[in-house]
Amino acid sequence: MGRSKNKLSKFAEMMDFPNVVQNFDFLKPGLVGIGGKKVDYKGSWSKEFFKNENPLILELACGRGEYTVALAAAFPDKNYVGVDIKGARIWVGAKMGIEQGLANAGFLRTRIEQIGLFMGEGEVDEIWITFPDPFLLKERNRLTHHRFLDSYLPFLKPGGHIHLKTDDDTLYEFSVESFASWGRGEIIYHNADIYGGPLYDPVLEYKTYYERLNMGRGKTIKYIKYRVS
Repeated sequence: MGRSKNKLSKFAEMMDFPNVVQNFDFLKPGLVGIGGKKVDYKGSWSKEFFKNENPLILELACGRGEYTVALAAAFPDKNYVGVDIKGARIWVGAKMGIEQGLANAGFLRTRIEQIGLFMGEGEVDEIWITFPDPFLLKERNRLTHHRFLDSYLPFLKPGGHIHLKTDDDTLYEFSVESFASWGRGEIIYHNADIYGGPLYDPVLEYKTYYERLNMGRGKTIKYIKYRVS
């Protein structure tokens, strides 16, 4: 009961967060912002939501939003939107963003399958997929399956990048094959142990709580960077 009340209080508080928009009706999708007011940022996230013209980066299945917040703090000249369906998780990242005064970190609560309804054509510069559920028994549910990759294409700019960071061997190997056979661009870089040698990109230094936890358990961190044509 206490946990349920805590969730409800978080949901209520989040309705007044300026950095969160939510899609509550999956049969009749639409976004609401502060106080449940209907909003529409499709094609104008940077201009209308962030009030600038900076590049837009999405983090899919962002969970508690640690990576979104970390990248937003490190790169104030870019706009970051963490996407997840779990409101209690998004509350954590949104709260951190507010407390840190990050005007370039926002959160979108919706199903991944419906992101395209809320993003304009070629609006997104990069997509990060950080430690998603590997769905070991359901390949079609993996965020690097062709059906998901195809759904990202309309709103990802030509030349845009998709990044995957994971500690799961099965998901990594599947994703390398999925990207390689997709035929919509090329794998720029992939590594099954990014911390086993010189780091490919300083952006990979940022770690979530679970990444540090699993590294402590001996898991290696894997990474793929893909560029669309």
